[in-house]
Amino acid sequence: MKIALQRVDDGFNMEAVDENGHKVLMDSSLENGGKNNGIRPMQMVIMGLGGCSAIDVMMILKKQRQEVTDFRIEIDAEREKGKEPSLWESAHLIFHLSGNIDPDKAARAVELSMNKYCSVAETLRQGNTKLTWEVKLNA
Repeated sequence: MKIALQRVDDGFNMEAVDENGHKVLMDSSLENGGKNNGIRPMQMVIMGLGGCSAIDVMMILKKQRQEVTDFRIEIDAEREKGKEPSLWESAHLIFHLSGNIDPDKAARAVELSMNKYCSVAETLRQGNTKLTWEVKLNA
């Protein structure tokens, strides 16, 4: 994998581009000297957790022939306080699924993603992040 990072202003705003041309803007907060023109790098880690798990869950449910009509994840994460670097202390994910889905299969798909398949979850776990989750169907 190759990623290129380019500064785009006189502050901390950076554009990251992958080898396929996909772009993401990152920046720091106003209070840290940035212009708030992009996602914070640590937020991207949590977004990556959601994206990684979402792909896993959808793949598993598709293989199980579950009919998913809507899917979203809410993530509430907390960083360590008073430390540098400040790692992710905890993240709680709420998986919202709608459709004709067996509740046991949905729960199992999420469990498999979070405990076995999602590389981002394992990366965070290696940094001692406490990961918890719940599944809500048709709610």
